[in-house]
Amino acid sequence: MVKLATAREARLYGPALAARRWEYINAGTYVFAALLLVLAAALSMSVSAARLGLAVGAVALAAVAAVNAHDLAAHLAGVDCRVGLARYDAQLGLVEFLVPAVHAAGCALAAAGLALLASPHSHSQSQQRHAATMLLVAALLWVLGSVLNSCQVYERADGRAQLLQSGVQVPQLLGSLLFLVAAALNRPRSGGEPAWLCLVGSVLWLAAALLNVLKVFAMHQSDALRLEKLRGGAQEWLSRDREGRVPLNWEEAARRRALPTELR
Repeated sequence: MVKLATAREARLYGPALAARRWEYINAGTYVFAALLLVLAAALSMSVSAARLGLAVGAVALAAVAAVNAHDLAAHLAGVDCRVGLARYDAQLGLVEFLVPAVHAAGCALAAAGLALLASPHSHSQSQQRHAATMLLVAALLWVLGSVLNSCQVYERADGRAQLLQSGVQVPQLLGSLLFLVAAALNRPRSGGEPAWLCLVGSVLWLAAALLNVLKVFAMHQSDALRLEKLRGGAQEWLSRDREGRVPLNWEEAARRRALPTELR
């Protein structure tokens, strides 16, 4: 259920006049979904309310999948959907593009698994095995995304920005690891350990969501955080592209660079 936490300037969460409002909506939706997940984990510890807890958890994960899809759209819009810029700045592809896609896929998979378990027709062993496998794969995707999310390089960001970033990323990674352990233990013969692990993981993700709101708020203050630009010449490419001074076709651009100056 983790989401992208980045300190980049290249992001556009909505139309220019409403981008800040949409970024707050994104962060607020994540907090609401994390609260729902804590509630779902608490309900799942009760035998009488376990099915309701699974349904609430599926709704929470679906909401976070939408939040991550919004993150991906915001970072694509921030670079004018120039996916080719990732060849110059590896972090753009591995973090801003891949992390929200991996998280969204994991959330969608987990939501489907919980919905399958919450279904009145989920008593067969085969359905339970399928749901357990879906939850395990989802947890693996969350861990992968959390690790990539934590492997960001800072060149311009000040200490305050890096501290806020770590405040979001560390609880997300720890929560993801707890959910991975819970998914691995999710077998009919296991006791109440997975439920407790899910509850602690949900609380960690709620803490990350609250710190993410604080980080977004700090980004938009008058003494805003110093954020990261694109690297490896990608920022210059994007600026020239917006000014209409570079070809839109990346292969053509590479071919022209390989030509002698007098033949360009």
